[in-house]
Amino acid sequence: MSGVETGRAIYPSLAGKRVFISGGASGIGEGFVEAFAAQGAKVAFCDIAKEAGEAVAARVGADFFACDLTDIEAVQSMMARVEETLGGIDVVLNNAANDDRHGVADVTPAYWDERMAVNLRHQFFVAQAAVPSMKRSGGGAIINLGSISWHLGLNDLVVYQTAKAAIEGMTRGLARELGRDNIRVTSIIPGNVKTPRQEQWYTPEGEAEIVAAQCLNGRLLPHDVAALALFLASDDARLITGHEYWVDAGWR
Repeated sequence: MSGVETGRAIYPSLAGKRVFISGGASGIGEGFVEAFAAQGAKVAFCDIAKEAGEAVAARVGADFFACDLTDIEAVQSMMARVEETLGGIDVVLNNAANDDRHGVADVTPAYWDERMAVNLRHQFFVAQAAVPSMKRSGGGAIINLGSISWHLGLNDLVVYQTAKAAIEGMTRGLARELGRDNIRVTSIIPGNVKTPRQEQWYTPEGEAEIVAAQCLNGRLLPHDVAALALFLASDDARLITGHEYWVDAGWR
């Protein structure tokens, strides 16, 4: 499906770009896979959900890698295979995360470590693995997915919110470290995006409360977040780095 058919902006600089997306089998990540494929990019993505990932890959013509991102050795091996498959890596979207709810009293040291592995640690090691290829190509773009949750201080998400807050600090640090190699690093901060996973947490009344708290009417969808990712990955954003960018309909 082309940008013309969907009404999406077309970025000529994304055609042929080699793009890797984590957590691309569903939700926002699936929206990224669809959007970059529609721009003519060469897309590879990973997910722990093998059957869903294979279905998305077959539908959009992308390369799928099954991977548990909490296993860093597996991540490093996968990234080597991604680079070989695509012929290099120009763009990384660090999307994969898990926002399971949890109470403060229920958090154990093991749960803390597992949540950091699921929501934070892999973002650094995926970026680290892609950097050499980007340097050889003369530059690249790394886009990390943060969360509005810690900015709002929502209930039952303290460990998730800690990890997501750290992503913004990591983004700033990587942007400084990698900028002279023409590698741009940014964060996207989505609001509450309507996906099948999020629908398990919110009743229709809860969704109405979110919309009422926004400046704009309407529920955010994955393609709304993907629209910003396309711009940040494109050459149109060639001097944009080191900051976070919001897609939340003004829900703050």
